[in-house]
This record gives sequence, C-alpha cells and structure tokens, in this order.
Amino acid sequence: MANIKWTTADPKGVLTGAHYLDGNHAACEGALAAGCRFAAGYPITPSTEVVERFASRIPEVGGVFIQMEDEIASSIALQGAVWAGLKAMTVTSGPGFSLMMEHIGLAAMTETPCVFVNVQRGGPSTGTPTLPAQADMMQARWGSHGDYEIIAVSPSSPQECFDFIIDAFNLAEIYRVPVMFMMDECVGHMTEKVIIPEPEKIKVVERRWTDKKPGEYLPFEPDDDLVPNMVKAGDGYRIHVTGLTHDERGYPAATDVTVHNKLVRRLCDKIYKNAHKIWKWEEMDTDGAEIVVMSYGISARVALRGIEMARERGVKVGLLRLIVVWPLPEPRIREIADKVKAIVVPELNVRAQVAREIERVVAGRCPVIPVGHAGAGVHDPNDIYNAIMEALK
Repeated sequence: MANIKWTTADPKGVLTGAHYLDGNHAACEGALAAGCRFAAGYPITPSTEVVERFASRIPEVGGVFIQMEDEIASSIALQGAVWAGLKAMTVTSGPGFSLMMEHIGLAAMTETPCVFVNVQRGGPSTGTPTLPAQADMMQARWGSHGDYEIIAVSPSSPQECFDFIIDAFNLAEIYRVPVMFMMDECVGHMTEKVIIPEPEKIKVVERRWTDKKPGEYLPFEPDDDLVPNMVKAGDGYRIHVTGLTHDERGYPAATDVTVHNKLVRRLCDKIYKNAHKIWKWEEMDTDGAEIVVMSYGISARVALRGIEMARERGVKVGLLRLIVVWPLPEPRIREIADKVKAIVVPELNVRAQVAREIERVVAGRCPVIPVGHAGAGVHDPNDIYNAIMEALK
C-alpha cells in the first residue's frame, strides 16, 4: 500500500502488563496506545467512562481533552484536531450519536481520519440509557445523507476494546475514513483481565503524509489505492477543505456532475475495492457445520451458550463472529451459505439490521434466521438454541 508506514506505540505514559479494566477504560487505553492525543466529548451514559479516563490520562502522554457543550461541537472539534496533525476521537451513545451524523458525513466527504466510539444503548430517543442494544448498526453505516462508506468495528470483551480500537485508528489512517467503534453497554461496563503489551509490540499506522513539495501537492489527489495523502495545516501547504463536492485541489465544484460522480464513487470504492484488506472475523467449528451462527459484539458471546446446548444434542453448529461488521466479508458468508442448512443471526435489535444484509449477501443459498431482541438486556441462550433447532427442520 502506498505511503503506509507502520511503527510502534509511543511508550510515553502507555500502561503495560495485566490490568483489571472495564471495556470503556480499556478502549481509552487502546486509543492512547494507538497514538490518539485529542478527544472531544460530552457526557452521556453509558460511554462517559471512556472520556473520563481519557481526561485524567491525557496529561501523562502530552495530549488534550475538551469537554464540549454538546455532541455536535464534539464531532467537529475532533476534525479540526486531525487537520492540525493529531489522531483524534469522540465518544458517545444513543441520542449523541444521532446528533453527530452530519459531521460523520463531513468526515467522510473531507476524508478526515478519525474514530467515533459508540457505546450502544436502547432506543429510540432516550430509551434505556443504562442498558445495552445493538440497534445503531445501520445508523453507523448510512446515518448521514448521501453515498459514502465507513468502517465499523465491534468488540466483544474488554481485551478486544483495547486491541481493536488500535485497529480502528489504524484503519482510519490507512483509508482516510471515519471509523465507527461499535461497543455496547455490556461490553463497556464488563470488567475483565486486560493484557497490555509492551509498546514495541503494538503496531501503529502513522498518518499518510505526502512527500510532495508545496505547489505540487493536491490534498484530494488519490494514490494507487484510491486514498489521498495528507499534510498538516500550517506547514506551508495550500489546502482547501470543504463539505461541498470538490476537485482534487479541494476547490468547490458543486455544480459539476462529472466531478461529483468521480468523487463519490472514489469515496465508496476506496472501501469496496480494499475490503479484502479490511475484513476481520473469527470462526469456530464452521467446517462441516449444519448450522452456522453469525453474530457480533456481546450477542456473539452470549450465543456461545446456545451453540453449546445444541452441540450437546449432537447438532453440528459453528460460529462466525464479525469483528469488522462494515464492510461485511461477503465472499466468506457466501461460501458458508453454500454448505449449511441455515444461518442464525442473533443481535440486539428487532429489525434484523445485520441479518438483513447477510440475507442479501446469501441471496437464497440458504435460509437466514434472525433472532431479534429489543435490547435493555441480552438474549436468553435458549432463544438462540431454539432458533438453531428450528433451522434443522
């Protein structure tokens, strides 16, 4: 990949060793290890602990946290910090995520690499502030208006909150895209052992800085992988950053159909055409399985008991756990669909947000059976077991 430079985590202030952390605190530590040195946020349950810890820890690593007046201000402040040269994130939940949608679209259009952490809770509106859900998955993908693509990552444990938020920052830098880190209340407040490696063992992607001189550089001229390189505001380069349709100089071209078509297709294609480098999933016992459960986050973890119950009755059941949910690993899903009797998809939403996309990908190869749940709690493993047994009929 052009101009991608891997390095190791900055050792300054980064914790190491074994710690007993909840997912929110682990996500903060992972962000720091990934090089995040700016966060803007506004308190909202159940995500507040991420930025509370960030606010206390950031002086130790030489960064900045700002509590903004609301989520709208938070979601634009981090983009200013990125163009000033920092890695940055914001953290929210529920109604706050809804308020950030316009600026997620702006980040997609201006190709601003940043991370939006959403510790999901039950909705709509105020909903169940202290209880979990996974009903923001489609909003994460297409919540802002227009055509664009993002990347969404879903952890299922505090250890993964640390590990995978590093991946989220790396993906944001590689593809110059906003990355959604889709936690949920259970994972955010679950406390477990978290192993933090030595900094030299943590792989971090540095920003794609241009090697061109001022006068030669175009801020939205893509590399071979469809992703432009960046510069830092104030370093002598002429840059124009706008949410309007723009050409490779960044200059507005809002009435030019040709420019708009070229730009929007590239914003989508830089994810589509690199999806095979982005996909991440985990499989258990899918070879020879009659039924495969596909899930993500806390629901995939709860599903393990339902799978175990089915295996006790002699059913061959496998699990495919999505770690990167968007983009979906479509080729692998189709391969599995060709070999099984059915796919069962438990998730904490009632409208089968990810299950419907899996069904689209499967395209009739086998039945796709959603196991919906409105949230404010997690599945009863018996419901997943019953769906597996029903799928055998």
